[in-house]
Amino acid sequence: MQAVSKKRFSAGDLFIYGIIGLFSLACLLPFWYVIASSLSMTPGFTISNFTLDGYRYIFSTSTLTRSLGNSFYITIAGTLVKLFFTSMMAYALSETWVPGRRLVLNLVIFTMLFSGGMIPTYFVVKGTGLMNSLWSLVIPGLISPFNLIIMKNFYQSIPAEIKESARVDGCPELTLLFKIIMPLSTATLATFGLFYAVGLWNTYMSALLYIPDSNKWPIQVLLRQIVYVSSSIGDEAAVESEVALLSTNIKMAVVLVATVPIVCLYPFLQKHFAKGIMVGAVKG
Repeated sequence: MQAVSKKRFSAGDLFIYGIIGLFSLACLLPFWYVIASSLSMTPGFTISNFTLDGYRYIFSTSTLTRSLGNSFYITIAGTLVKLFFTSMMAYALSETWVPGRRLVLNLVIFTMLFSGGMIPTYFVVKGTGLMNSLWSLVIPGLISPFNLIIMKNFYQSIPAEIKESARVDGCPELTLLFKIIMPLSTATLATFGLFYAVGLWNTYMSALLYIPDSNKWPIQVLLRQIVYVSSSIGDEAAVESEVALLSTNIKMAVVLVATVPIVCLYPFLQKHFAKGIMVGAVKG
């Protein structure tokens, strides 16, 4: 039997690994600081005077759980709706025989370069009756032009023979999309679903503009209130005096609670990233 030769690392490899290691450390240290500070009475990179008081405090009122519920609702429902409409439109634009396809594509590309801006969008949301509704965070940006074009390119890369054989057998277009095309698009759907989910979970400015009712705030807006306006956590009349003494421990606990749910998605969808992006980026 041949002895297995050990891989030798060149100086260039060690340099690259060192740079990657430093970059990883720079990303992980702030996250560890938040974890350690949320479990300690004093902020820092070490857990001293271990305590769970911060977590007990933020879950002692309905404010945080209500905001988390709003964020989960926006993220889950919004991601499904966005993926549905993006897939439908991408499939239609991937078919060259669709009338007006070129015009619609040009309009989509135009929206990538120019937008109406904050004030016109605000008046559109107000005029359509979406103000103070969680759907105001979903519908105005229902379809991402970038995601749409990449998904359209992927649908175009699917062999035409698959579609034609299904049509010859009498398969309707919607059945073709949902039972043949979409199962072949798992990587693309998972990738853009994660993009939509992260964007919706981190919704902040739109919520400030369109949702005046604090009971409908997502977690990111509540987090801003806790960090900068500490009197907004909890039921104001009951805890007003205690909230004035809000500590870094409690703030870091809220930051961690607001971060962990979306971070947990990455390990499950990471393997789809490269394939999902590149598979639709090579065909125009």
